Amino acid sequence: MGKSKTKNQKKSRETAVHVAEETYGSVPHTFVFHRGQIGKNVGQLVMDMRRVMEPFTAKSLKVRKKNVLKDFVTVAGPLGITHFSIFTKTENSVNMRLARLPKGPTLYFRVAKYTLVKDVVSSLKRHRMHEQQFTNHPLLVLNNFGTEGMHIKLMATMFQNMFPSINVHQIQLNSIKRCVLLNFDPVSQEVEFRHYSLKVVPVGMSRGVKKLMQEKFPNMSKLEDISELLMKGANLSESEAEQDGDHNITELPQVYSGRGNMASQQSAVRLTEIGPRMTLQLVKILEGMGDGNVLYHSIVTKTEEDLQEMLLRKEARLKEKAERRRKQEQNVALKKEKWDENKKRSLEGIKRKRQQEGHVSDDEEVEDPGKQEDHVPAEDSEDEADYYRQAVGEEPDEDMFPAAKRKRGPGTSHAPFKKRKLSPRKAPPQDKPNFKSSGRSPNAGGKRFGVKKAPEGKNKFRKDEGGKKFGRKGERGSKFAGRKSGEGGKKFGSQKTFKGRAVVKRQKGPGGKKDFKHKKGKS
Repeated sequence: MGKSKTKNQKKSRETAVHVAEETYGSVPHTFVFHRGQIGKNVGQLVMDMRRVMEPFTAKSLKVRKKNVLKDFVTVAGPLGITHFSIFTKTENSVNMRLARLPKGPTLYFRVAKYTLVKDVVSSLKRHRMHEQQFTNHPLLVLNNFGTEGMHIKLMATMFQNMFPSINVHQIQLNSIKRCVLLNFDPVSQEVEFRHYSLKVVPVGMSRGVKKLMQEKFPNMSKLEDISELLMKGANLSESEAEQDGDHNITELPQVYSGRGNMASQQSAVRLTEIGPRMTLQLVKILEGMGDGNVLYHSIVTKTEEDLQEMLLRKEARLKEKAERRRKQEQNVALKKEKWDENKKRSLEGIKRKRQQEGHVSDDEEVEDPGKQEDHVPAEDSEDEADYYRQAVGEEPDEDMFPAAKRKRGPGTSHAPFKKRKLSPRKAPPQDKPNFKSSGRSPNAGGKRFGVKKAPEGKNKFRKDEGGKKFGRKGERGSKFAGRKSGEGGKKFGSQKTFKGRAVVKRQKGPGGKKDFKHKKGKS
């Protein structure tokens, strides 16, 4: 089981992470994307340029058709993006824009010629490109940018700020694996863009010794002694002859990766192109982010009078825009004032109408119909007294609901009663007599249920006493009353009894039809 980290190790790890975050946030970052329809080849050129700007770029940036430039500017701030490299394509040319965020300037280039990475690599006999080269930013080299001209200096400053700056006294040589070369031609006013891979090899030794120091050991099966390899350089092709000179030989201040690259030793720096290539022509420079004054234009030239006229037109447009903004603010204020006035008059009208109807007193305030408040249900809407008023339409007796208040307070609602919805499983409360608080007998009728009192000594629910519902026994006209044996009633005829069966026979009715119905039962 491994040992746990000590307190000092954790503290050093946190410090290193903090320093790395500060360093990463202080370097420039770039978005490389396209706008509009560009085609397959230009799309591959965009991917190659993202490869060049690694690791301080968005390698997998997704661009959709509905995205506009404002979307990229919005996300650029939180992500720490400092530059945009935008590619577009027209019917005649391919263009590239370099913009500094957030306020410009913006440089417009025309891509006269370009070559993709796959074409450059396929043209080389031995290419040198691997993933470890893209873990660090490339070294920027500018050539012939010292000529006079405001646009030349601005262009050089833009290229310098796109790549992280280096400190020659603190930089680690092993972190330099790539190089970007920008060469300006004063005659054609073109900028050549090249991307190289760096390789450092020791010098001052024979070809045989160099062969031994390589990773792939040479074939010595045909040699009698190792001295033949060191002195004569047998089995070596002429293409591997030494081509280094004073232009690329230097003394290393640090140990560099590779066999034989020791400090204070002579080594040669070799460049291998890995692409892409581009030939750029500066078209114009704008002051802002895609807009603003034209600081330089390679095709259109203007005099001082033209520039002054442009400035006057721009000032006039700004004044007109400010005037429109002021009028718009005034209109918004007038509309708001008118709306408040209409609202106030509406509230006064509602209050006056309710006072005329007698629902609202003078000291009460009218509720604002536009104000949204939480709905609080009334507590007294479900009590028995209110339900009695709704069902019967009269005030209850004092002894019926002694706990309920007969008069409403000033804070109660004046809305009409709402009928309570009952469950379909339960019978309506009107069919259920309530003898709880009245103190009356169940057989007594009363004012509460709207039923007249039965005659003295009679009950409407007793069949033998001739109530209202069933009538007297044997009386004609009753619905269910039966006659003596042999006489048919209104609905059912005479009933004869047989053993184990009761037969009900219906007499002739008005239609002259007979109907027999047999019903099983006990005799």
